[in-house]
Amino acid sequence: MILAPRRRLAARTVALDRSLELLPLFRLSDSAEDGAISFATDGGGRWRVLPSPGDRLPGTFDQDVYVELLHRFREAGAPDDGALTFTLHSFLRSMGRRADGRTYEQLRAALTRLERTSLESQGAYAGPDGRPVDERFTILSSVAIDRRRLAEREQLTLFPQLLGNEPGDARATLAPPLRANLAAGRASTLSLPTYLALGSPVARRLYRLLAVTLEPDAASWEVPLDRLAEQLPLTQRYPSHLLRVLQPAHDALVVAGVVRAVAVRQEGKGWVARYEA
Repeated sequence: MILAPRRRLAARTVALDRSLELLPLFRLSDSAEDGAISFATDGGGRWRVLPSPGDRLPGTFDQDVYVELLHRFREAGAPDDGALTFTLHSFLRSMGRRADGRTYEQLRAALTRLERTSLESQGAYAGPDGRPVDERFTILSSVAIDRRRLAEREQLTLFPQLLGNEPGDARATLAPPLRANLAAGRASTLSLPTYLALGSPVARRLYRLLAVTLEPDAASWEVPLDRLAEQLPLTQRYPSHLLRVLQPAHDALVVAGVVRAVAVRQEGKGWVARYEA
């Protein structure tokens, strides 16, 4: 459940690794597909997102966790070791989510997934100098989640109804490749209030992508529709199906002021989306 943004949202911004933002990472639907995400860059690079054995690929909730992690990294002053500490309760509230037993468990699972999902670049992901690299890494290099102290757990046995809602303290470390790119200024910037106001996971992903492709001096960005589907990524492939998914997201982006207009036109046998700043 998405709640209304809390106080002081206007001042909150997020710096994201622009190299990573150009590549697909999160599934944007509740599809049962758990296979690897594969993507070929225009320069001939290869990119794969590989789920941990027995787990699924990162999804829509994980996307929001990722953005909040990068928000906290910036607010913490970009610590050299990449380490972030927080309570699960405060993290969920900052995401605009209700803090309860279900969302605590979702958050624990998402943090673990971001630590264990492998991102594999063969000339696809660019490093601090802008050159594509061959590397395998994860979003988080480590995650540790401590539940309540033993004495507190013993107290909770007197109140069984609270055991399922037991929160915890977490320590997560942002992986070195992301930290290096951010330190080198290879970042795109989001307004967190705008991101949270875009209720659709597809609109949120498009906002992340447009923050890179629509540079401050760019009047517009054009992309073939089938290429956009691979880059987001979307499982739909037919243009009519893609448009049904994209149209509500486009409308939300225009209302939020992320873009001035979006137009989709047919060119020969293909379709092209144009985003105007």
